[in-house]
Amino acid sequence: MTKRPDTKETVLLALELMRRIPRNRKISAQELYEQLSDTNVGRDIRTIQRQLEMLSEHFDIARDDSTKPYGYSWKERAKGMSLPMLNEQESLLLTLAEQHLRSLLPPTIMKSMDGFFRQARTNLGPSSNAKREKEWLSKVRVVSTSQPLLPPTIKPGVFEQVSNALYANLWLNIDYLSAAGKQTVTEVMPLGLAQQGHRLYLVCRFKGYDNERSLALNRINTAKATTFTFQRPKDFNLEQYDNDGRFGFGEGKKIKLSFQIGKEAGFHLLESPLSTDQKVVELDDGYKISATVVDTAQLDWWLRGFGDNVQSIKKLAIKSTVAPK
Repeated sequence: MTKRPDTKETVLLALELMRRIPRNRKISAQELYEQLSDTNVGRDIRTIQRQLEMLSEHFDIARDDSTKPYGYSWKERAKGMSLPMLNEQESLLLTLAEQHLRSLLPPTIMKSMDGFFRQARTNLGPSSNAKREKEWLSKVRVVSTSQPLLPPTIKPGVFEQVSNALYANLWLNIDYLSAAGKQTVTEVMPLGLAQQGHRLYLVCRFKGYDNERSLALNRINTAKATTFTFQRPKDFNLEQYDNDGRFGFGEGKKIKLSFQIGKEAGFHLLESPLSTDQKVVELDDGYKISATVVDTAQLDWWLRGFGDNVQSIKKLAIKSTVAPK
């Protein structure tokens, strides 16, 4: 005999459904089922359908049954579900988080937070009294440190499949086209997601290999998360991967870099050093800089960007102190 859900579980499910029903568009039972599948109140599709039928009878929720699947939305003048504990400062924080974390969170989590984001936008909307919080949104901006470029187009469904596989530690099937035009269809172990400017990169291991690769998401033609899980490698650390210069197209090899740079071009290095051990010698017409850095293609691009303002570039390899495995 099927166990009946207790009253608390039923109420929690009803509250979650009411919180996720939109006002200006329709949502289906299947969409709500997918949003709730990764939460503690997830239920089977039939239970959700029954709850939606009950809610539409007792609350200001419209059910469009003209076509299947049925669509649910709050009626035009309905108050809906508000979040009274969300104050102006919390609304500001959530609004900024929605703007800047969209590419770094799985779509399922973004969907599960949709009610909070909606309420935050409402709290900072035209009719809100939160004047200073609304103004703050126009007072701050993340700016590019290089020539602004339009973000590359990621094919439909790729980000969702990649992020879901990464979130759940699932093997991922991909069809990838490299910058050189080589097509690869393979299975990878997703280990990390990184945003570099407007570009997103998947850090992964190809099946059968123990080294990491960085794949641009916009070069993935198709992606499909499998149902097979993997144990995340204990020897992999995304922060260390970044510190080793791997996103700058390097292999983690450290060097002692030295060069001379004109005063106007190099003054910013006195404010933002290349490393903690950077040394600066002031010359008549510039500075002599020396620092321990990771040798990468990005470093070479950076140095070339100064043109004739940089001279006498020297790189001295540093022997690794790590014992071989």
